Amino acid sequence: MSWQTLNHARLEGDHVVMRPIMPADREELAEIAFDPDIWRYFVARVESQADLDRFIEAAVDDTAAQRRIVFVIVDKATGRIAGSTAYGNLAEADRRIEIGWSWVSRNHRGRGLNGWAKYLLLSHGFETLGCERIEFKTDVLNLQARKGLRNIGATEEGVLRSYNYMPGGQRRDAVYFSILKSEWSAIRPVLEQGLKLAHPAAEVLVS
Repeated sequence: MSWQTLNHARLEGDHVVMRPIMPADREELAEIAFDPDIWRYFVARVESQADLDRFIEAAVDDTAAQRRIVFVIVDKATGRIAGSTAYGNLAEADRRIEIGWSWVSRNHRGRGLNGWAKYLLLSHGFETLGCERIEFKTDVLNLQARKGLRNIGATEEGVLRSYNYMPGGQRRDAVYFSILKSEWSAIRPVLEQGLKLAHPAAEVLVS
């Protein structure tokens, strides 16, 4: 698959469907997005309708321009949007991509949906896009996400100090993780089994 058509990708598994975000998703997103726990470690927060409008507008624009490919995560059991995630920092020439900007609603946590979304993004990245490296980053203080990323087989590589601004003006340290193509064949069956058992570590929220 050409990376130039990635902004039209639809990924589907047994439990989730992922498709690019659309302006028409605003109503469903408004039902689940105003939860401060979602945005605790994000560099931007959705606290009002205006914030949500900016979030959707940026996501749609970034996807159209292929700066990021922002997906909604749809729960196949209900057909309702459960959250969002994205590919970012697309580097086709180097066969490198980032997975992040991920969240699921309070009502969908603990069901493995975010884990299955990560699995689909990893599978698509390595097996369709031909990635050699898929990376993740999160706030160094986000211990839950760091543990979850280690549990899905990602290697913690190091901390980039004073990486970017957080709401309120403070600077955050960002920690990077990665999975390499050479590691995926061993990681994939372990991750599949863990998700089938609905292990809590499947719920990895990475900002």
